[in-house]
Amino acid sequence: MSIDFAALVADLAAEQDDLDRVLAQLAPEHWELPTHAPGWAVRDQVAHLAFFDDQARLAIEDPAAFETVREAANAGGPAFEQEYLARGRAMTPTGLYQWWRESSRRLTEAAGRLTGSERLPWFGPSMGAASFVTARLMETWSHGLDVVDVVPFERPDTERLRHVAELGVRTRAYSYAVRGRTPPEAPVRVELVSPGGARWAFGAAEATDVIRGSATDFCRVVTQRRHLADTDLEVSGPAALEWMEIAQAFAGPPGPGRKPGEFRKEG
Repeated sequence: MSIDFAALVADLAAEQDDLDRVLAQLAPEHWELPTHAPGWAVRDQVAHLAFFDDQARLAIEDPAAFETVREAANAGGPAFEQEYLARGRAMTPTGLYQWWRESSRRLTEAAGRLTGSERLPWFGPSMGAASFVTARLMETWSHGLDVVDVVPFERPDTERLRHVAELGVRTRAYSYAVRGRTPPEAPVRVELVSPGGARWAFGAAEATDVIRGSATDFCRVVTQRRHLADTDLEVSGPAALEWMEIAQAFAGPPGPGRKPGEFRKEG
């Protein structure tokens, strides 16, 4: 399937704009609210996005310089994360907001200069440009969700969620690999209803393992922002259930996810 790369970059920019509208409304006390990621406040979610948008731009513009950062990350382990979080925690809310705005804007400008055919380095394996930009969109949406889950401002989902859903489907095998496991051979069908009411389907139509429900619920599970039990997803078959219990669309070590009962079902 061909990808309109310019449209993908525009969708990333639009996702950033939606988060910007939320962050612009935050009072100083909102930045200190704890999120559902243990130990992370709202300010930490924003610092994470700002830092990795900076690194994504660096990977596009100066791969050799990015390699130095990647080596530091591999050597530093958890300390590497604490360094960029400490940077964000030392900033005023205004300073942190401006850091994120600048880093996100510069990332989309750099991505807009790509053709879409490049391969780009990252903290794991290198990625094609489209997957690289999709991953930044997914991160913006999911860490933005961590914010809007606890602040009194909304950020409604849009049809851009299809990018996150598709990434979630594509990373089924990765969810196993990152845990040192082999995925079952059984195919899984995913049938979703988009925020706008469209029907999205992924996988073999004849598959007996099937996941059905809202795209919002599916994307929240594959980004580990909701426990499966706190959604209205209908999961049929052992392969589908096993996947949804470990689904991980983001790079890095296995995430702990959310605990059942943290959120009320929205259906």
